[in-house]
Amino acid sequence: MPLEGLEEEGLPKNPDLSLAQLKFLLTVEEEDRESIWSQLLAAIKENSMAPFYHAVCSELKITEDTKLLEELTEKNREELSRLDHNIEDAQENLGETELKDALLERAEYLSKIGDKEEAVKALRKTFEKTVALGHRIDVLFHLIRIGLFYKDHDLVKANVEKAKHLIEEGGDWDRRNRLKVYEGLYAMSIRDFKTASKNFFETAATFTSYELMSFETFVKYAVLSCLVAMDRNQLKTNVIEGSEVQEALHSLPELSTLVRSLYECHYDQFFIRLVWTEEQLKRDYYLAPHTQYFLREMRIIAYTQQLASYRSLSLQHMARAFGVSEAFIDRELSRFIAVGRLNCRIDKVGGVVETNRPDSKNFLYQSTIKQGDLLLNRIQKLSRVINM
Repeated sequence: MPLEGLEEEGLPKNPDLSLAQLKFLLTVEEEDRESIWSQLLAAIKENSMAPFYHAVCSELKITEDTKLLEELTEKNREELSRLDHNIEDAQENLGETELKDALLERAEYLSKIGDKEEAVKALRKTFEKTVALGHRIDVLFHLIRIGLFYKDHDLVKANVEKAKHLIEEGGDWDRRNRLKVYEGLYAMSIRDFKTASKNFFETAATFTSYELMSFETFVKYAVLSCLVAMDRNQLKTNVIEGSEVQEALHSLPELSTLVRSLYECHYDQFFIRLVWTEEQLKRDYYLAPHTQYFLREMRIIAYTQQLASYRSLSLQHMARAFGVSEAFIDRELSRFIAVGRLNCRIDKVGGVVETNRPDSKNFLYQSTIKQGDLLLNRIQKLSRVINM
């Protein structure tokens, strides 16, 4: 399990990524739309988020409450005026540390109310005035969170790289681990499930990044990434036998069944859980764009795993194993065979699927011969040039 008692001691939830999830749900939900909007509006009012409220209404074509917007804007104006005064006072009467703190307070407020552009500018200015290595890394973490909140991949990527360099200069253990979670979440959002799963499982036992997500959500992301990116042995090591993950999976029974049904080759149960998985992915801020890719890869993995145990098997048997019709399996296998994702062929007359797994030794031999011929040709061309 993650280190106990560190949820309160971590970085602030600023910006609050759960609000980005609520905003996203407004674009995909119909039945609960009113309830979701009520939750989001309550958070907007509580934090006086005038810029965010205006952006949400504009983007989702929601009619603005002009009076509410004016009230929130006035509160923002008053608070920013106070923060600007603190900065001026620090510049004139106090030291560099006090100035850095005043700049950071203003930057954090801009981030909290959803003024992205001004928050980024203010954080960069704060970074320039910050000397302590740990605090500089924390500013970069904040910039990464803003990038994740708005799906600004350029902002995330640039600051992840900066944070890596600073970590190598002498970052502490907690920040080093925290950066892996940040990078993993970003990797998952751009469909790099291999990097995501590696980073997530390396930090599962010491997870403290509650400013990004709960541990339950972290486990969900780690397991889903693992299913796509890791082989069966890695799945067993990291998930089936992973004590930290297994403990959290007790509260995620559908996900647990998805994993075990694939690992234990109960493909009919696995396909049923894929329906649940599709609904989860469609409603997730980070994973929604990758829903069809994920489902396709999971089906290919299941088909490959099933075919690996046989030289041939009937379409009827395979359809029964997956709990679908023969026509569906025929159509699925044909499509994946055509694009080179499955090493098999279908005998339509006999109603049989025959595997034709490539001989790895023969492939290596042919590859060596081909590369050797290429090298000899280049040497001959070079010798001719030298002789001239």
